[in-house]
Amino acid sequence: APCPQWPYCRKCCSYCNFNTYVVPAVDEAAMRACLVREAQTLLRLSQVHSVTSVFFGGGTPSLASPATVAAVLEAVAGAAHLPADAEVTLEANPSSTSTSRLAGFRASGVNRLSIGVQVRGALPAAAPAAPRDPVVTSLPPQSLDDAELRMLGREHTAAEAQKAVEAARGLLPGRTSIDLLFGLPGQSRDAWAQRLEAALGLCDNHISLYQLTLERGTALAAQVRGGTLPTPPQDLLADMYQTARTVLVAAGFRHYEVSNFARKGALSTHNLSYWRSDQYIGVGPGAHGRFVLRGEGSHTREARVQTLEPVAWMKEVQSQGHGTRSRVVLSPLEQLEELLSLGLRTDEGITHERWGYFSPQLSLQAVFGTPGEAQALQQQGWLVLDSGGLRCTWAGLAVLDSLLPDLLWQLQRV
Repeated sequence: APCPQWPYCRKCCSYCNFNTYVVPAVDEAAMRACLVREAQTLLRLSQVHSVTSVFFGGGTPSLASPATVAAVLEAVAGAAHLPADAEVTLEANPSSTSTSRLAGFRASGVNRLSIGVQVRGALPAAAPAAPRDPVVTSLPPQSLDDAELRMLGREHTAAEAQKAVEAARGLLPGRTSIDLLFGLPGQSRDAWAQRLEAALGLCDNHISLYQLTLERGTALAAQVRGGTLPTPPQDLLADMYQTARTVLVAAGFRHYEVSNFARKGALSTHNLSYWRSDQYIGVGPGAHGRFVLRGEGSHTREARVQTLEPVAWMKEVQSQGHGTRSRVVLSPLEQLEELLSLGLRTDEGITHERWGYFSPQLSLQAVFGTPGEAQALQQQGWLVLDSGGLRCTWAGLAVLDSLLPDLLWQLQRV
């Protein structure tokens, strides 16, 4: 699953600490050529035969031209089999998504849109974060309130957001995702309920919910730390999350991952590949990847991170074919730790088959079926281990971060 990254934005949002850049002008031809070359190089190194999905993230990939998207997809199809029904997602910002522009992306090969998100397609290298946060991802949001948008430093209005989603749904019905953020400074329970109601009137068949994480070094974090903006209490955050789950499930959505809801089978194929610990290739400045370098005769899985700064990255790609800044071979234990941390985010959890692929010698039952932390969590109603595999209950899913340390400790001991 290739994840091409477009690192540029028109402006910096107040909550964002991702690898994004605001520059006076972008040399798109050079960036396009480098994305194409790095995709070809890394796909050749991985010797992946077939690609199930491609995810254009950022930055703001909808600022790139449809020609750039088409060129990258052509490179992917030239290096591996790209089936006609492969999921091709583009993250789009409402301020850069006119109907004609969206139509251009569709013509270039995009068949799924994620509206209002300006974020890397690849998951961060670290495991999910702070204990007891009901939602542990910090992806940027789509908000339906102008005052909230101004506080977040977003450049679009609620009306523009609504227009963008309606245009996307018209072009790609059933394949448009919207994102909602909760836990904003000063956000009330009633305001959140209104956001949910508006979202249900606007949404297609996929919604992502993200609790705001105040990242160090961002303007919003400084305002909260300085007392200009209040921090929502933890019990309110938990209530907001539970309310959203109740409302969305009643509206026919499957809560298939901590932050994601889908109906009519519209799950994100690409994101599921992360949560199932499939291989993925990060292409572009700051992109992350996890894959086996079979092209070099290797049988070990590596975690790779590309050079952050776009100009430096382009120079490296032009000179050596890729801009990989760090390569770390993942030990069998580290791979199982990632599988556990990511797999338990989904409602299916970790199947015996998936675990056996990474751990052929030691079964799920052998690790977590014996007396210890996992058994205690089962007795307390947070976890289930049965013929299907290991998974959280709905209650456990909401506090996954507080469960993981015990499970990782038991895994490490065994």
